[in-house]
Amino acid sequence: MARSPGSKGSFVEQLRVGLIGAGGIAGVHIAGWQQLGADVSVYSRSGAAHLVAEFGVAEAESLDALLAAVDLVSILTPTTTHHEYAMAAIAAGKDVMCEKPLAETTARAAEIANAAKSAGVRLFPAHVVRFFPEYVAAKTLLDQGKLGAPQVLRLSRASAAPAAGSWFFQEQGAGGIIRDQMIHDLDQALWLAGDVVQVEALQTPSTVDGVVPRPVTAKVFLTHESGAVSFLQGEWGPDSMPFYTSIAVEGDAGTWRFPLPLATDHAADVDGGDTDGGASDGGAAAQVGGQLPEQSPASSPYTLQIAEFAQARSTGAPSRVSPYDGVMAVALAEAAYASIASGGPVEFSATSVAMLLD
Repeated sequence: MARSPGSKGSFVEQLRVGLIGAGGIAGVHIAGWQQLGADVSVYSRSGAAHLVAEFGVAEAESLDALLAAVDLVSILTPTTTHHEYAMAAIAAGKDVMCEKPLAETTARAAEIANAAKSAGVRLFPAHVVRFFPEYVAAKTLLDQGKLGAPQVLRLSRASAAPAAGSWFFQEQGAGGIIRDQMIHDLDQALWLAGDVVQVEALQTPSTVDGVVPRPVTAKVFLTHESGAVSFLQGEWGPDSMPFYTSIAVEGDAGTWRFPLPLATDHAADVDGGDTDGGASDGGAAAQVGGQLPEQSPASSPYTLQIAEFAQARSTGAPSRVSPYDGVMAVALAEAAYASIASGGPVEFSATSVAMLLD
């Protein structure tokens, strides 16, 4: 039986983890790995002295030095570098955890997945929203049949836009709100309602000369093979905009929402992110507000994610996020941009994407 994320002496304790990248997300990953007892090293082209000072991790002088010192590599760098680092780690025989999106194109994402399979190493796309309790609750209720078959999904997220001039706004260079921010909800739609057959997308204002405007809003409409439909909205707003997310799953036997409408009296207080947002049969319950609470390292979805990945690596069991999922999310983002370019819906073939995988 797997130990809880906070337990010591687990299979993670002897694991040597190498992080590539020292940006803002690195601290969350380090805290999670250290909570689990792993030994952590970091390599960054721009240096990682601040992480050494804050967390006491080791800093590798080069990528080769990092790869020689670790068992598993976690890639936390800009999307354009994911392919380069993943292929280097795989060639060195290391298991790979990679932040979303897996790569900037479907073809390059598939190359990573195929290389990992050929080398006999594990690849874990880091779609962390699958580990947030509000979304886990929706999946659990669907799997238990308490909502019936999914009919309509509504998913949104909004936040302050990344810094002006950063790579996030270079649509042809792996940036763009759909590829970066909305990839989370594209993955959720796949996880909750299955394969997609049609994609339509809009963005306001439009991208000009390959540069995404700031602020910007995008909408993506998915038609699933089952007949379900998903409505996704993302926003990169002004600097003052707080992070906000929402989910509604309407099945033919019930509905799940997070957050609940303000008029409801069913909402439960947030307590460190530990509540599971449990819903009654066919009904709905959720945490207060759409701003997800701060979590301790032990309760953080990032810790839950890496704990599951580490267990899957140790036991050979599958994890809830597969290489197929990572590739498919990138393909849906590409289809959304193709829809924007064409001005209308585009057909999507999950089978054709799957055929790119060995």
